[in-house]
Amino acid sequence: MTAINSVTDLTLDGDVAVITLNSPPVNALSANVREGLFEGFKAAIADPAARSIVLICEGRTFIAGADITEFGGAMKGPSLQDVQDTMENSPKPVVAAIHGTALGGGLEVALVANYRVGVPSARFGLPEVNLGLLPGAGGTQRLPRVVGPEKALEMMTSGRHAPAKEALAMGLIDELVEEGKLKEGAIAFARKAVAEGRPLVKVRDNNSKVEAARGKPEIFAEFRKANARKFRGFLAPEYNIRCIEAAVNLPFAEGLGVERKLFGELMSGSQSAAQRYSFFAERQAQKIPDVADDTPLIPIKKVGVIGAGTMGGGISMNFANVGIAVVIVEQKQEPLDRGLATIRKNYERTAARGGITAAQVEERMALITGSLSMEDSFADVDLVIEAVFERMDIKKDIFTKLDAICKPGAILATNTSGLNIDEIASVTKRPEAVIGLHFFSPANVMKLLEIVRADHTSKSVIATSMKLAKQIGKVAALVGVCPGFVGNRILGARQREAQKLVLEGAMPWDVDRVLYDFGFPMGPFAMSDLAGLDIGWVKEKSNGATIRDVLCEADRRGQKTGAGYYDYDENRNANPSPFTEKVIHDFIVKSGANPRTIGDEEILERCIYPMINEGMKILEEGKAIRASDIDVVWQNGYGWPVYRGGPMWYGDQIGAAKVLAKMQEFQATMGDEFKPAAALEKLVADGKKFSDL
Repeated sequence: MTAINSVTDLTLDGDVAVITLNSPPVNALSANVREGLFEGFKAAIADPAARSIVLICEGRTFIAGADITEFGGAMKGPSLQDVQDTMENSPKPVVAAIHGTALGGGLEVALVANYRVGVPSARFGLPEVNLGLLPGAGGTQRLPRVVGPEKALEMMTSGRHAPAKEALAMGLIDELVEEGKLKEGAIAFARKAVAEGRPLVKVRDNNSKVEAARGKPEIFAEFRKANARKFRGFLAPEYNIRCIEAAVNLPFAEGLGVERKLFGELMSGSQSAAQRYSFFAERQAQKIPDVADDTPLIPIKKVGVIGAGTMGGGISMNFANVGIAVVIVEQKQEPLDRGLATIRKNYERTAARGGITAAQVEERMALITGSLSMEDSFADVDLVIEAVFERMDIKKDIFTKLDAICKPGAILATNTSGLNIDEIASVTKRPEAVIGLHFFSPANVMKLLEIVRADHTSKSVIATSMKLAKQIGKVAALVGVCPGFVGNRILGARQREAQKLVLEGAMPWDVDRVLYDFGFPMGPFAMSDLAGLDIGWVKEKSNGATIRDVLCEADRRGQKTGAGYYDYDENRNANPSPFTEKVIHDFIVKSGANPRTIGDEEILERCIYPMINEGMKILEEGKAIRASDIDVVWQNGYGWPVYRGGPMWYGDQIGAAKVLAKMQEFQATMGDEFKPAAALEKLVADGKKFSDL
């Protein structure tokens, strides 16, 4: 064995040179790794005893991509292109042996080998689009040549990981080898390639699949049209598509030139900066400064859920999905049966789309049982989550009962979206076991889990909740107790201004359009119509005091009744409503105000800047650990466009001084609801950024 450097070894197995890379945790393409590969291949090529070369990795994976921490820094050592050129121009067959994941730059390295073999559990992908980028090391030109432009379009714009069996079928790998015997299988393949005199295949020269698509622009036009909604606002998917068009229509070298140019534009742009920031922000949110990594965890093998409605059912599915048994308790049989039937229907719909098998539907349903008695069902649960109506008296009654029923050590969680969890915990003899687990609707789909730490919540309960969130596929952020917590509290600031803007002369569809164009999936009024205007509205107490009251009294309760703020056709397409416009006009006249024309810039500033200001108040009060945690909440729970990073990151793009000046201007003309947070004033005075917090 020859040590090439600290992460790379070269050994000779008979006449096969084996280059082994070992750079934990994921063999990312750092300067050290690139140097090891560059020197290792040069040495293997120069060794007269070696007739072929195998590249294999130690640890849990093949090369899982670029070293993102090096992005934006000065290049050290050999470039990735230097490594690829050395491999691709080898006079001896090169075989990439793949286990774990070959992603991004890792797959781009594998694509310059003459052959690729993998174990059945391996996965392959070019996920750069998720960082606002495109593959910048020839991946956009080589992948279409291997799998065809249509498959490349789908893989590169989604970033998904293709399993080994699919990779074999589409020609991305040449052979599957037995699990656990990758090295032996790859060496055997390399020997066979030499013995059979197989050609030194270069992907770059394999043009048959791209030539078949030449002169067929409809391939790209139809793909763009089919994905227009999904790609809206994002640059990276479109740039990936353009690169694949170049692969089809241009010689390889010219296609590489297009790839380099578009990669540079994305890398230097704000969208990729925002998406890379978001990538690290999600990981940073897992780190709780006062909760050590070795904090003892509570084993969670059985979960209780109170309430079989939309939220309770969705919460239950999260646990069944990962093999954790769930018992759902309802007060009456009919809502329990309805809830269990809805869960089954959701699973069957997923199975019909190919997301899970029919057998998995039954496996998951078998993990979910229903009951009408907390006493009979919750004595042995490790965690219970209450998901009932948002009334403090109901929740306190439930937690009093849970305290008496649940075993010592069980976690008692509430799904409240904003009630005081310290008050809920006060009725128990174990406030250290009480925590908020705020799921977002639909709970089986939405990624965010706001984990709410009360005054007495133990570190063990916090650590267990954070780990459990990851286990069930959620993005977690730890927040503190305050009305609305982090997400809804900031939403309240936006909703307040949206409603005020309408009473000053803007129409709901004006506000919605501006926020939609900013990148939100929908504006606040369209969202209200979707959710139902009558949520929390009581007919007997309604007296026409608000626009919502008048709309509900007219049975305009949103999409479900065919009318709300908007009028809806039979396909639920929204149209501006003359009825709503008259209701708003009547309210303005009644108030004695004069309606005015409000421009898009003011609408955006009035809706967004107070959100940033509220975020500063939350940080000032210690209800969020970091500014980036606020951004994690808003991206994953409220549809903040990922290419704008989150409200606090966006604040840095505007500039804290500009946000402060505009808030002061609004305060002077519209009142103290715009009063800047003291923390914002200090931030500007100190010359710092939101990202410094």
